[in-house]
Amino acid sequence: QVQLVESGGGLVQPGGSLRLSCAASGRTFSTYAMGWFRQAPGKKREFVAALIRTGGRALYADSVTGRFTISSTGYLQMNSLKPEDTAVYYCAASLRMIVAERESEYDYWGQGTQVTVSS
Repeated sequence: QVQLVESGGGLVQPGGSLRLSCAASGRTFSTYAMGWFRQAPGKKREFVAALIRTGGRALYADSVTGRFTISSTGYLQMNSLKPEDTAVYYCAASLRMIVAERESEYDYWGQGTQVTVSS
């Protein structure tokens, strides 16, 4: 089993930055890829970014490309934040060596951390 715990969320003004962390414990050596997803109030959870843990090219949602950066060490750096980025952010880990947008490709999930972008 793998346990994931997100941290780093909070309230930030538009244009500001936050860095989310995903701490993993347990059988982490068995996971090959990680991703970040988010769920805004009243909306379905959506893909944000993904990366194979050993490095390589990352995949980003169009809405965050150029503003967010995912790292293989478990961080999601978020810059130039907008009110529409407000959501609960979840990290996820996959046993497959793929960079995936689909939730079904991920085997483990954290409990989420709230990000609110507001003036």
